[in-house]
Amino acid sequence: MARIAGIDLPKNKRGVIGLTYVYGIGRSRAQEILDSCGIDHNIKVNDWTDEQQGLIRNAVNEIKVEGALRSEVQLNIKRLMDIGCYRGIRHRAGLPLRGQRTKNNSRTRKGKKKTVANKKKATK
Repeated sequence: MARIAGIDLPKNKRGVIGLTYVYGIGRSRAQEILDSCGIDHNIKVNDWTDEQQGLIRNAVNEIKVEGALRSEVQLNIKRLMDIGCYRGIRHRAGLPLRGQRTKNNSRTRKGKKKTVANKKKATK
């Protein structure tokens, strides 16, 4: 089992897809890493040799991934909230930040609220 940047990669997936399990590595960056190491994209993770795993580990260590990247993103969000800019205010309020409409959509960001139907008034 390949363990890279503290993450156990799935054994039965292609190398490009397996690398995307590491936070901060997407498809294009995974392709770049494998190209720089000279490894075929279609080789499954469990078919990597120890030498290939070492090359990939060294390539990934040069990139900011996992804990360091997560903390940097959180610090960036905290900075936005501290300076009180529009995006920081939206983060603080738990609303979408990139101009989306909120009248009907954005349920995941706002939280799902129970809608109460209009009660009919009792007539005499």
